Amino acid sequence: MAKDKGRGDRLKGKAKETLGKATGNERMETEGRTDQTKGRAKKAVGDVKDRARGAGKSLRDDEV
Repeated sequence: MAKDKGRGDRLKGKAKETLGKATGNERMETEGRTDQTKGRAKKAVGDVKDRARGAGKSLRDDEV
């Protein structure tokens, strides 16, 4: 589930960064790196949530 979280931000950021480099626009390049970082953070949060759900399910299954 978490693998798609933040993907849009990462892709948008990579495009902005590439376009910024190609045009010499440092602001756009920096915005692109920021968007990529935001996307990675969203993915990390989603991964933690998925693991927590899995751990909770595992604990409930062990109680049976």
